[in-house]
Amino acid sequence: MGVIRIGNASGFYGDRFTAWRDMLDGGELDVLTGDYLAELTMLILGRDRLRDPGLGYAKTFLRQLETCLGTALDQGVRIVTNAGGLNPAGLASAIEALATRLGLPARVGYVEGDAIGRPDALTANAYLGAFGIAACLDGGANVVVTGRVTDASLVIGPAIARYGWGRDDLDELAGATVAGHLVECGAQVTGGNFSFFTELPDGGRRPGFPIAEVYADGSTVLTKHPGTGGAVTVETVTAQLLYEIGGPAYLGPDVTTRLDTVTLRPEGPDRVRVSGVRGTPPPPTLKVGVNNLGGFRNSMTFVLCGLDIEAKAALVRGQIEEAVGKEGLEFTLARTDHPDAADTEAASALLHVHLRDSDKARAGRAFSAAAVELALASYPGCTLTTLPGDATPYGVFTADDIPQDDVTHVAVLPGGERLPIAPPTRTAATSEDETVPGGAAAVDGPTRSGPLGELVGARSGDKGGDANLGVWARSDAGYAWLRAWLTVERLAELLPETAPLSVRRYELPNLRAVNFVIEGLLGAGVAASTRFDPQAKALGELLRARIVDLPADVPTGAGR
Repeated sequence: MGVIRIGNASGFYGDRFTAWRDMLDGGELDVLTGDYLAELTMLILGRDRLRDPGLGYAKTFLRQLETCLGTALDQGVRIVTNAGGLNPAGLASAIEALATRLGLPARVGYVEGDAIGRPDALTANAYLGAFGIAACLDGGANVVVTGRVTDASLVIGPAIARYGWGRDDLDELAGATVAGHLVECGAQVTGGNFSFFTELPDGGRRPGFPIAEVYADGSTVLTKHPGTGGAVTVETVTAQLLYEIGGPAYLGPDVTTRLDTVTLRPEGPDRVRVSGVRGTPPPPTLKVGVNNLGGFRNSMTFVLCGLDIEAKAALVRGQIEEAVGKEGLEFTLARTDHPDAADTEAASALLHVHLRDSDKARAGRAFSAAAVELALASYPGCTLTTLPGDATPYGVFTADDIPQDDVTHVAVLPGGERLPIAPPTRTAATSEDETVPGGAAAVDGPTRSGPLGELVGARSGDKGGDANLGVWARSDAGYAWLRAWLTVERLAELLPETAPLSVRRYELPNLRAVNFVIEGLLGAGVAASTRFDPQAKALGELLRARIVDLPADVPTGAGR
């Protein structure tokens, strides 16, 4: 059975700069990918393009490529990246100019058609599929640049080109989708951000970047280069599978992937086989991510030390509201103080004051100066951790959809030929997966008090204004308890901020996991959120730290 080795060297715009070089030097690869586009990144690139219409792509990628393009060409490693952002043609031209300057025979193709004309939006981009990438590779490209494609498409496209899969090879496409989802966030699948990082061979200090060995039947072995840090285990793979997902039906432009069919099993050191994935026809629509400038915002933080914390916060609130007006103000009191503390920091709470407004002047110096003016005229011990500053613009992310037939998906081959990519001929409207309340079979027996994280791992993240929280058990016995015990109602008890929100709960038995989607937790999205953890990255660790009654007969640690 054939195999294609696809590595990833970037999980976001700002990831480890040397990863491209490291991955090429570390061992054999057929393809090296790089993911640069988060929802927030599209906003950043949109603002870049406002300043200079020739920009709109991830400039860092060009500097990374300069260090390793020659090596990739010498080794026959093809490069696929979505660093084109809002201007894939512009990045493709810049790469061609770079190759000419370096005297290298690069053949660059690119994919376009994701940009949706929305005069009222800063950016509006459909999430394209993988067949445009495959067409560029089939057309002889050794570097392929895209704009907004699904993250997994960076892996699916090379697999399509290698194996000749068609639109009806749904199980194979679904398997490659899981592989792409696993490696898209770089080192996050090899031990980065892992709940049990202290168990990793290197303590999680410098995890290597991942490799997906994708087979002709769509199955995959996840691994990494020998000698690199971190680890590839069933649990590190499980953690990434649970990242930023919803229900078991994982919608994509080329296939709907059933995450409840994924099977994981170890296959030697730092090797995990992913198999059994099933696919159904994709939906008739494409997701469209839309960014708009929402206005301006500013923040100031007061330190409240010692006694009467609540009264001190109330005083500041009244003074700020009197100075600038109540509209758009938000106050968050973080009770980080400890009673009878021996040092100032341990005795202090933090009052975060945020202001959002369409008027830059009101949200700017008028606000921050009003806060500073309280330094000698407010509560005892008044001090701030922030200096007065101007307001900054913020964005609002929304998502809708567009019929697949309404999008012109085009692969531009290295010679300039423009090849239209037809949409799928077979689609299926996918109804939302049924949520599972839990608690159907309560587990009785003796209990002990301890943090939930002794028995479970967690991974959380953002999707627009929503957050997902995936929780997995470390053993079969732990899962039997977890699925019955961790209901939506209990989640509200443990994480009170979720109580007033709509929460969907799903079960993934093959992964020994439950996944929650918490609607509206992040408001208008990451760029607009004033939440302490705006991307909900720490939500899972907060849950794991809660002290609960654990079943005494379920051992800690991984096991069956």
